[in-house]
This record gives sequence, C-alpha cells and structure tokens, in this order.
Amino acid sequence: MSCLALNASYEPLMIVPSRRAIRLVLDRKAEILEHDAQRAFRTVRSEHPCPLVIRLVRFVHVPRRFRRQVTNTFLFARDGYSCQYCGRHKRDLRNREFLTRDHVLPISRGGGNSWENVVTACSPCNHRKGNRLPHEAGLRLATRPIEPNHVQLVWAVRRVTPIQAKYIRMFFGDDAVPLALG
Repeated sequence: MSCLALNASYEPLMIVPSRRAIRLVLDRKAEILEHDAQRAFRTVRSEHPCPLVIRLVRFVHVPRRFRRQVTNTFLFARDGYSCQYCGRHKRDLRNREFLTRDHVLPISRGGGNSWENVVTACSPCNHRKGNRLPHEAGLRLATRPIEPNHVQLVWAVRRVTPIQAKYIRMFFGDDAVPLALG
C-alpha cells in the first residue's frame, strides 16, 4: 500500500510506502489527512490507522525548474498509449505488435531525441515510416509533439487511489490525474 505525501502547503510531493508515512507521523513530521479504515499498523503499545494521505508539518522547498527526460514510459503516457499515426491504442495491438518510439525527423537525417521530435507509434506504422518523414511515408501525425507539463506527466504514470487523486486535482487541477481514477 502506498501513501500520498503532501507538502505543508497541500502540494502533492510524492508517493511513499505506508511504512515510511507512518514513521513520519510517529516522528511528528507529518499528520494523517486520510486513512484506510480496514488496515492498521500495530505496535506493542498502540494501533495506528494506515495512512492514504499525509501532510508534512513543515514546508519543504521543491525546485520548480527541471526537465523530464524522454523515456518510453513518459512518452507513451503523454500520447495516451496510442499510435500517433493510426490511432490504435496499446490494447488494440495484435500479437507481435507493440508500441515504439518514433523520431518524426529520423536521427539519421539530423533529428534529435527531444520531446518535440518523438512520438508513440505502433510497430507496423514505425516500420512503414522507416527512415522517412511522415508525409514521405503517407502518414499523418494525430497531434503535434510538444514537451508535456511535468506535473501531469508524473501523475499520469503513477497509480493513485481516488482519494489521493482528489488531493492532486485540488492542487494542480482536473487534468493532473485522469478522471477515470476518481
């Protein structure tokens, strides 16, 4: 089980293991905002509810400016786990078909590994495109690739409960976590 840790300002910081969260609470570095009524941590002398959301007592400064590297995990999340050429979702791919990273301007033709030059493509579309530009292969991009908002990206690839999603949306807005979660 995991727990959402919020800054003193209620800004979602990270997901931490429940054991770490209860340790922060016992050390009086955090307070429990939401807990799992079905689970508890027991010690020799006491019982504590299993935290789902904690808030740090003191504010922790978090640097704002950092760029997320292009990884397949983040790339596929940015593109909604769908091929940007044919639109098929990963659940629609058949045997031996899978999602891949495609460089819109191929590396061999001077393209880089930046957010603006990579898209998610199914293996058949990527093979069809090969070392060409999309229009040369008769393909069209569904959306123009851009660098995603790092907050949306981070929470898109994490598993959060509906209760945790509520706190993330409260701070960052409804697009920060897919609504299917909450």
